[in-house]
Amino acid sequence: MDYNKAALELHSKFPGKIAVQSLCECKDRDALSTAYTPGVAEPCRKIKANPDDVYTYTMKGRTVAVVTNGTAVLGLGNIGPEAGLPVMEGKCVLFKEFGGVDAFPICLNAKTKEEVIAAVKAIAPTFGGINLEDIRSPECFEIEAELERDLDIPVFHDDQHGTAIISGAGLINALEITGKKAEDFIVVVSGAGAAAIACAKFYTELGIDPANIRMFDSKGILHKGRTDLNKYKAQFALSEDMTMTEALKGADLFLGLSKKDLLTPDMIKGMADHPVIFACANPDPEIAYDKAMASRPDIIFATGRSDYPNQVNNVLGFPYIFRGALDVRATKINEEMKLAAAHALAELTRQPVPAMVLRAYGVEKLEFGRTYLIPKPLDPRLLCTVAPAVARAAVESGVAKKPITDWEAYAESLRKRYQE
Repeated sequence: MDYNKAALELHSKFPGKIAVQSLCECKDRDALSTAYTPGVAEPCRKIKANPDDVYTYTMKGRTVAVVTNGTAVLGLGNIGPEAGLPVMEGKCVLFKEFGGVDAFPICLNAKTKEEVIAAVKAIAPTFGGINLEDIRSPECFEIEAELERDLDIPVFHDDQHGTAIISGAGLINALEITGKKAEDFIVVVSGAGAAAIACAKFYTELGIDPANIRMFDSKGILHKGRTDLNKYKAQFALSEDMTMTEALKGADLFLGLSKKDLLTPDMIKGMADHPVIFACANPDPEIAYDKAMASRPDIIFATGRSDYPNQVNNVLGFPYIFRGALDVRATKINEEMKLAAAHALAELTRQPVPAMVLRAYGVEKLEFGRTYLIPKPLDPRLLCTVAPAVARAAVESGVAKKPITDWEAYAESLRKRYQE
């Protein structure tokens, strides 16, 4: 299929991919007077008297802002807010289709981190959560940190944490399949941007020893002899200088968040037994699928592409993470919630796969193992698995303002939501 041609046809049809839908009708005087003036004054008064009533009388509690300034859009780079709008619209479609979350794209003409922070703080009263998207590093770290500190709603930079959570689920299952211990795993990371740094940090939460993480940027390995490292890269600087080939000798995991064709079959051959390759550069991974699979019979291979097994796709995370966070009115998405999402995804992969998922992907079977390491994005069980795990972690970690007590009823409500 020619996806470029199909995408242009789809995006120009309406045009765009999302629209605003009214949830009430105004076909007579009473309906109009209830939805707007004079009736609307009463919920306004209620909210003025008790600000938390905004969740009772408005869309706030079910709505997320998808915010970008267009400085790091997909693999396209700094293309600006207008050119980034199709991606943000797409993100909103995925929020709605997979998580039942209303989302709206906010593309900011904001060049500096201070402008982005000020703009998001200004619009925050409208939304129940903020999904930061496609903002360049290192500004993205500082933007997220300040917004998390100052806002009482969840703030989540998906390029960082979404990739970390999904690949983290793959790591959990790779450890299970190989029988290796996390503390012994040697990890080589190609790329040192927002996603790479977030993944490395998250992997340490999963038991990887920071001393065993060898991270490379475009100038080479991050080591303490370099004077050009920002504070985010510096935390992964090692004492020893080495090439990528040297770093991969005996390594257990290669994580690629860089560009195509950086990894060769010979590099993979030098890795440890049962090497794990997460080649996530899009649209072309750090090594082609066929080359990687031919290099080692014991390889575990994942990419960011949907046409190969083990797709590291952020849609496995953010719709359900925000769904769970919104449903308990979480004030943030903390580490406990992120870890809960990763473990829920890993566990789901080990369960029998429904026939409807097999049909969706045109396969006869999917069984936990080297070629089925991560759930498929079209698996309807994700909503009822990941969202409750995130919600429960929010409650147990003390960041939920509306705790759930009947978890079975909550899971059932999610199942009904999907069926609708």
